[in-house]
Amino acid sequence: MPTATATLENLMSAQALLDLSSRRPATRRARKQAATPLTRNVLITDFLTICEFDPEVESLRAPAESAEFQFGDRTIEHVADFEIIRDGSSYLVDVVTDEDLMLHPMRAAALHGTTSADGRPFMIETAASIRAEPRFTTVRLIMACKRTPVTAGDRVRILHQLDETGAMKLVDCASTVMNTADGVAAVLALACEGLISVDISRPILPETQVRRRRLPYSDPFAF
Repeated sequence: MPTATATLENLMSAQALLDLSSRRPATRRARKQAATPLTRNVLITDFLTICEFDPEVESLRAPAESAEFQFGDRTIEHVADFEIIRDGSSYLVDVVTDEDLMLHPMRAAALHGTTSADGRPFMIETAASIRAEPRFTTVRLIMACKRTPVTAGDRVRILHQLDETGAMKLVDCASTVMNTADGVAAVLALACEGLISVDISRPILPETQVRRRRLPYSDPFAF
């Protein structure tokens, strides 16, 4: 007949085993779910992809020309990663990882906004801003359609409809497709070519607005 003390010890041992078994899987799950640190190269690739789909970005230079920033009686000379011309205005951009941000010479100034001596606004892009949702998912969904083959007939029909209407809902634009199995993918494939502008600030939905994008070269058939 087990004593009360032995029974209590058995119960404590059983409870300890249950506690350990419940903790171990959680530890393993936590290790699996640990986020892989994003490298600077990955962030730059994501940033350039966003710029590619932004219809307001007219040109991009890497690296930017050296710029001077005045902070009180101190002058800092800095070469930004990129100079972007957006809607006729020039911007300086650095792309940094979270770790590098802590050591960035312009970190404090960028948090409050700063402009170079020649009038170019400066900003720092990090993983949080580059991979902000819903834009990041929208860009990935568009990129997934990049290799969708679009016949000449579907291409002409899509672009003609947009020329006629100016802007359309994605679902309506896709309905003009006749030869491609996935009409939405056909429209987004043309967005990857730079022929169509998609609102990447919002999720991909039936009502997502698409329009004909301004060609980067002169149209020889324009009247």
